[in-house]
Amino acid sequence: MRLSGQHALVTGGGTGIGAAIARALAAGGAQVTVVGRRLEPLEAIAREIGGRAIAADVTDRESVDRAVAEAGAAQGPVSILVNNAGAAASTPFARVTEAMWRQAMAVNLDAVYHCSQAVLPGMLAAGRGRIVTIASNAGLRGYAYVAPYVAAKHGAVGLMRALAAELARTAVTANAVCPGFTDTDIVAEAARNIREKTGRSEEEARADLARFNPSGRLIAPAEIAALVVDLVLSDRNGEAVEIA
Repeated sequence: MRLSGQHALVTGGGTGIGAAIARALAAGGAQVTVVGRRLEPLEAIAREIGGRAIAADVTDRESVDRAVAEAGAAQGPVSILVNNAGAAASTPFARVTEAMWRQAMAVNLDAVYHCSQAVLPGMLAAGRGRIVTIASNAGLRGYAYVAPYVAAKHGAVGLMRALAAELARTAVTANAVCPGFTDTDIVAEAARNIREKTGRSEEEARADLARFNPSGRLIAPAEIAALVVDLVLSDRNGEAVEIA
């Protein structure tokens, strides 16, 4: 129970990578709060791990502040933040509307800013904290047809590096995890879109997406969760760790 006494808040914690991270942190002994827009899947994970579920819009600062305050009142100050909430939409850059661009920034970058800034005072006061952002290897390189997502994820990685430099003389660390294509609902939706546009099967589409990863396979959410736990337990700072 190496994380006993720690309170972890995981955004987008109801499904996929976020749910896997919540399970791993709870298994390590942390008290876990899962946050997201849809309360039903959050509550299911919270029941499973003995944690707490809070419905909040991480793109809205007032909603984030309320969630952090509620989580802290119930389980103590947040000492571990995992910025996991994210979304990807595929379209040629020439067809990207301003609304699509703003939505991608709001979910994938603004939310990281809101949540990190909301928990930071408590971490500094406590003299220890861990911030881990689930970015993407799209934050390290470019992919076609997802320009807003790539731009936002580059921003998220840059924000963690900047925060790490600013906090280097404290016991608060900031790191990014940059997975390749992962076996989640986002990949399932991408496979469906490929099927609709090309007529190929979803299995073929999933195999094509997996080939973007150096491993030649889709990453399992549990692999990402294990890396998050390793970062939380370490003093590593300012890293963008790719897992692909």
